[in-house]
Amino acid sequence: MLDKKLQKLTQPVLSSLASIAIKAGISADVASIIGFVFGLIAACLIGFGYFSLALVFFIINRIMDGLDGAIARADKPTYRGGFLDIVFDFIIYSAIPFAFAVYDKGNSFAACFVIFSFVGTGTSFLAYGIMHAQLCEKKKGLLTQKSFYYLGGLIEGTETLIFIITILCFPSLFSIFALSFGCLCWISTIFRIHLGWRDFSLK
Repeated sequence: MLDKKLQKLTQPVLSSLASIAIKAGISADVASIIGFVFGLIAACLIGFGYFSLALVFFIINRIMDGLDGAIARADKPTYRGGFLDIVFDFIIYSAIPFAFAVYDKGNSFAACFVIFSFVGTGTSFLAYGIMHAQLCEKKKGLLTQKSFYYLGGLIEGTETLIFIITILCFPSLFSIFALSFGCLCWISTIFRIHLGWRDFSLK
């Protein structure tokens, strides 16, 4: 819901950083991998209870996630880059609540619910994108901006970012925030299912 507004603020900064990265020989794929490693380290730190340090690593992960796309747009987008971007994002998003369950078994139910909710938002997002791509039959220029059709909703990347930063700042309230966020994810999932039912029913 907030992704487009945030992009207007971050794109100029990311574009400048991308120019520096390209001059340094850092490709979009390398940026994706570096960001993924930082995200995994953040999850490991959460498991040991180092929430403040995990927050730093997670923020770097998100910066690199934005940077890889900026590098790709400035250089040359690829299907492999789009694939890595989507896969790495979903793994990190699931790893964070899992790490909270590792840290404290009392968080297990809320962590499972959030991951369950991520499956709803993730599959509805991916399924819509696949069907949309098949219907449009785009070939040339498909990867000029996004490597995958981006279906918005109540919960998008920005809201997920806010959620994770919040639980890292207030880890004792993880269950409350996780259950609330999970419910919002399901609202977004139901909305996307409705769109898919409507948009693909006559195709």
